[in-house]
Amino acid sequence: MLNEKGLYLILLISDVGDSVRIANRKIIFYIFAIAAVLAYGVIGTYVLGQWNNFNVKINSWNEALYFTIVTISTVGYGDIVPITNTARDFVIVLIISGLSIFLSALTVLSGEFMGARLEHLYTGMSAIDRKRFSNHIVLVGFNTTNQLVARELMNQKSNFIIITRDKATAEELRKDGYPAYLVDYTQRTDLMRFNLDKARDIVVDLKDNSETVYVVLIIRKIASKAMLSVVAPTPEAEMHLSDLNVDTIISPVRMAANMLSHVLDRDDKKVTSKPYK
Repeated sequence: MLNEKGLYLILLISDVGDSVRIANRKIIFYIFAIAAVLAYGVIGTYVLGQWNNFNVKINSWNEALYFTIVTISTVGYGDIVPITNTARDFVIVLIISGLSIFLSALTVLSGEFMGARLEHLYTGMSAIDRKRFSNHIVLVGFNTTNQLVARELMNQKSNFIIITRDKATAEELRKDGYPAYLVDYTQRTDLMRFNLDKARDIVVDLKDNSETVYVVLIIRKIASKAMLSVVAPTPEAEMHLSDLNVDTIISPVRMAANMLSHVLDRDDKKVTSKPYK
C-alpha cells in the first residue's frame, strides 16, 4: 500500500508528465526550426566564405558556426564582416529569421512550463487537487445560498469545491479550511480545469442576472450530465433559466413571497419562521 506521500509524488509526476506531453509538439517544432536556422547560417556562411564574400576566407565549418552564432546573438565582434551585397543580404535574413525563431521559442516554451505554476498561484489548485475532481459538488459563486450550502457540505465532509472570482473571498475561505479556488467562471477554459464534466452536482449562486444566465450556458456545454441547480437572483432571471435545461431553479424571492402571502392571508394565526443556525 502506498502512503500519502508516495501517492502525492505519483500524482505530481503524472501532472508534470501531462504538461510535458501538451508542450511536446511545440518543442519539436521549435527544435526543428532552430536547427533549420543554424543549418542555413552555417552552410551559407561556409559557401559564401569560400568565394571572398567576407573580409576573411572561411576555412572551416567551425568558423562558419562561430559566425552564425555571433550574428544571431547580435554580438558582432567585427572579426568577420560581409563585404558583398550577396553576403549582406544573407546576413540580414539570418539575423531576422534567427532572432524571430529564438525569441518565439523562448516565449512559447517558457510560457508552457510556467503555466502550471501560475495556475497554482492564481487558483490555489495543486496537482493532487485536480486528480480528486471526480463525482464532486461544485459551488459556483459564494452568495448567500452557497454560503449555507458550503457550511453544511463542510460539516458532512462532502467532496466539494467552491469557485469564485473574488480574490479576498477565496483567500478567506481557504484560511477557514474550505476548498475554494480563484477563477474566472465566465471563461470556459478556466471552468474546464475543475472537471465539471465529471461533477455530480453543480450549484450556481451569483448576484447578477445576466452573469448567472451566461455562466449556466457555459456550464451546460461542459457538463451536460451533471445535476445543475441555479439560484435565480430575480424573477426575471428565473424566467430565462427555465429555458436553459436547468434541473432545479431556486428562487429566494418567490419563496419569500409565497411565505409572506400565507402569513398575510392568516386568520389571526401567528406564523413564525425559525432562524437558521
